[in-house]
This record gives sequence, C-alpha cells and structure tokens, in this order.
Amino acid sequence: MGILTTLRNAWKIADLRKKILYTLMIIVLFRIGASIPVPFLDADMVESYFTSGNTLLGYMNMLSGNALSVGTLFALTIQPYINASIIIQLLTVAIPYFERLAKDDSAEKKGRKKLNIITRYSTIAIALLQAFGYYQILNSANAITIAGNTFQSILAACTIIFSLVAGSMLVMWMGECIDEKGIGNGISMILFASIVSRAPDLLTFVIGSFGEGGKWWLAIIIVILAVAMLGLIVFMDSAERRITIQYAKRQVGRRIYGGQKQQLPIKVCMTGVMPIIFAFAITSLPATIAAFLPKTNGFVVFTEKYFGQTSIAYMLLSFALIIAFNYFYIAIQYNAADIAKQLRDNGGTIPGIRPGRPTVDFIMNTVNKITLFGAIYLGVIAIFPYILQAIFPVDLANIALGGTSMMILVSVSLETVKVLEAQMIQRNMPSVLD
Repeated sequence: MGILTTLRNAWKIADLRKKILYTLMIIVLFRIGASIPVPFLDADMVESYFTSGNTLLGYMNMLSGNALSVGTLFALTIQPYINASIIIQLLTVAIPYFERLAKDDSAEKKGRKKLNIITRYSTIAIALLQAFGYYQILNSANAITIAGNTFQSILAACTIIFSLVAGSMLVMWMGECIDEKGIGNGISMILFASIVSRAPDLLTFVIGSFGEGGKWWLAIIIVILAVAMLGLIVFMDSAERRITIQYAKRQVGRRIYGGQKQQLPIKVCMTGVMPIIFAFAITSLPATIAAFLPKTNGFVVFTEKYFGQTSIAYMLLSFALIIAFNYFYIAIQYNAADIAKQLRDNGGTIPGIRPGRPTVDFIMNTVNKITLFGAIYLGVIAIFPYILQAIFPVDLANIALGGTSMMILVSVSLETVKVLEAQMIQRNMPSVLD
C-alpha cells in the first residue's frame, strides 16, 4: 500500500502530476517505436533464431522486451548506453584523467559534463558494433529479405545498421528527457518498460497451463515461487548492515555541535544486477559462437552438453562468476579509505576502533562479510529460473520469470517511490511511509 499511497499523493500535486504524465507519454512513445519494424528483415526468421539456443543475444532480448527478436527500430533499446556507462565507470578507476572528471565537485560540474559527453560518444561506437554484429548474425541466418546485387545488399546493410543505431540514440534521448522533465531515473524507467512488456507472455503461459489437463499444478507452483521470489528481492533490496559512528563534540562560536551517534549503512546487495549481467555475458559466449557453426561441429556438441541452460556445469559456472564479479565490482566502487578519511575530517569514529588504518580495515572486513551473503543471493536469484526449467520439463524461456528481470522491476519501483517522496518532502509534504 505504501507505493500506491505515494503515487496517489504525488498525483494530487500539479507539478508532480505533469511529470508523471510526461514520463508516461515518453514510455508510450518508446513502446510505439519498439513496434516499428526495421526494413529488409524477415520477422519470422528473426524470431525463430532468437528462440533457439542460449545465446548472448537471447539474454539481451529478454532485457529489450522481445524487441530484439522481432527486429524493430528500438531493438538495441538502452543497452549500448548501459554498456558505455559501465565501461566508463570502470575506466574511472584505471585512468587518472577519468577519475579526476568523476570527482569534480565544482559548481559548474564541468568534469562530470565532459564525462557524460564521452559516455554518449562511446554509446554511438558500441551501438554501431552491436548493430553490425546483429546484421551479420541475421544475414547468416537468412533473415534478410533483400537478395539482389552488391549495391542492394550494401544498401540493406546500411539501412538496418543505421536504423538500429538511430533507434538506440533516440531511446537514450528519451531517457534523458525523463531525467530532465519527468520523475527521473530515465534509463531505469525505459528498462522497466521493456521488461514489463513481457508480462503478457507470463499471463498467457499461466492461463494456458490452467487450461491444459494435468498442468494446473505447474501454474500454481509458478505463481507461488514468483511471489516468494518477489518477497525475497524486496527484503534484500533494503537489507543493510549499519555501523555506529560517534561524532566528537566541537564548539563553533557559542554553539556546540556533534556529540551524537549516527549510522553508516552498508547495503547487503550494493551491486544490483551488474554481476549477473557480467557473468551471463561470459557464460553465453560459447553458445553465441556455436550459433555460427554447423550442428555437427564438435564445439557445438560440447556447448549443447555443458553450456545448456539446464546443465549443471553452466549453472555452477554462472554461480561462481556472479560471486567473483560481485567482489570485483565492490572492490572498484566502494572506497573504504575515502569513507574513513571523511569520518576523521568530520570528527567521527567507530566506537572501539582507532581512526586511520584500523577504521579502513574494519569497514573492509564488514563489507567483505556481507558481500558474501549478497553474492550468494544474486547467484540463487540468477540461476533459479534455470533450476526450475530443469525440474519441470516445460519451456520457460519466453516468460518474464527471470530473477534478473524481477530484480530490476523491484529496484526501479522502490527507487521511483523514493524519488517521488523526496520531491514531495521538498514541497513540505510529509512522507507517507513514516
């Protein structure tokens, strides 16, 4: 009820109502664009290719709301921008110039603006690479309708590639419009809309299962497991370890500041879905390469045996990679030394821990302990649909039950509620969740 109450109270404010309507308008335009087909593509051949095998494109198709599998204008959706943002974020740790731009705290924020420009140009480059690869794959799958001379083939290739790149840039612009004139979280809202569009597949599957004799129990099991997974994700999204911080008293003029205790929150799952995306990008590469080879090739046979979605080797490898990437991502994103320095500069200490290096070690030890729980949670959520598919001999590939999708939906929903509450508080409205 908290989410519904927040939306209802936000709707009563004229300014927020305009932002909500503007955001909904952008989402509607995005879904319209996701239904416009790209010229020279055979939609049936494209869909049959994406529904076969455990490829990287199949995972991307899940995040695009099936737009990739039907060859529409927004087939690449926001993925090039997400990839570019991740790459630039990682480079801020490795390249000092990018690190200086990211830490620019000046009023003009010139460094961050320059970093955003670099991210946009990187998005164009990645979109070109993905669109070219998409064309090559569909061309090898005989999904290109035009079959003429060399000039016609080049014209078709350029049309397909540049249509996909233009669509991706338009989606990025839509996300920025939601940031500027909507309720915020533009990129996340676009991703949210893409995943929600797969909901009819889930409803169709569940209703069909009730209608088929002997399978009504499967639909009930799926609904129960989906609700349980939803509850777990909501609980883990807000789970955190709080470290008590004691601030020393200090006098400024006639007033005394400090002397109170505060909490330093550390989220159990601070990486979100990033480790899952990294892990699946690696584990799906063998199947993606095998898609270009003949069915009788030895590598294809090996891939089908050991890298199928329901194989034990595939699930164990995915689980291990998710844990490894979770630790890696936290190592480059969470700087305990900076936190300890800020505490010392502001007169804050952890009770029983000396300032300086002991504080850094204590924070890192705490982070490492809760990171393990967060990594195991991500691994279970990620491979659970594959375990379900291995237990029940049905095709669950086309329904939106994936733990990754549900994590994105939950996190975006909760973050949107927090943004709306913050904007209502700025307008002197009380928080509805207190």
